[in-house]
Amino acid sequence: MSQSLDRALTLVSQLATGPKTLDELSGVIGVHKSTTLRLLRTLESHRFVQRDGVHHYRLGTALFDLANRALEERDVRRSAEPALRDLNSRLGYTIHLASYEDGEVIYIDKYESTHQMRMYSRIGRRAPLHCTAVAKILLADLSSVALQKVLATMEFPRLTANTIIGPTAYMAELERVRANGYAVDNAEHEDFIHCIAAPIKGSRGEVIAAVSMSVPKVLLDFDGLLAHLPDLLATAEAASVECGYVPR
Repeated sequence: MSQSLDRALTLVSQLATGPKTLDELSGVIGVHKSTTLRLLRTLESHRFVQRDGVHHYRLGTALFDLANRALEERDVRRSAEPALRDLNSRLGYTIHLASYEDGEVIYIDKYESTHQMRMYSRIGRRAPLHCTAVAKILLADLSSVALQKVLATMEFPRLTANTIIGPTAYMAELERVRANGYAVDNAEHEDFIHCIAAPIKGSRGEVIAAVSMSVPKVLLDFDGLLAHLPDLLATAEAASVECGYVPR
């Protein structure tokens, strides 16, 4: 690493602890104030540093912009893969990863069941909003305004005897999801399969994806599926940590 680059990075690291004077920064990198000033001016021109009053320097806005970009561009599929693959290998049931974008919930990854009876789904397929556990997780995290826009265009076809019909019942379901921290599809999409889902969170605590476990009813009844909820929640938290989330 070049000496100038090393000194510049040291200055940035020091400013991360709070505003510093030119004298303080010169002392940290062990050079004359004129050399430090040249480095600071270069950093300032790229918005990595900004002057705070006459005598102090602080971190500039470019660093916050880069940090946000780095966090946003992390591939949730890659980050979540170890946790989801481990859950799939331990329990053997189908694991889905889904994300929300522009009013649609899309399956972005899938880990096939190791049991003989499997369910049909594929990466890139849309998940029905009103009757899938992953969609409930993702829509429950939307702002009130955004949710109302989605509800205004949603349809509620009855797919099974358990399918939620209408926006009033659906809103009540989303309230339960928020309160419980997980969602269920109790044979609402397909009458022979049920599912549980949990949120994967990003660095700001926002829900960036949903992970679900789907099981044919002939393999496991609903109570048996709910008994695996702690496994799913632990998997979701492990995946969230890999995506930058810091648990409280």
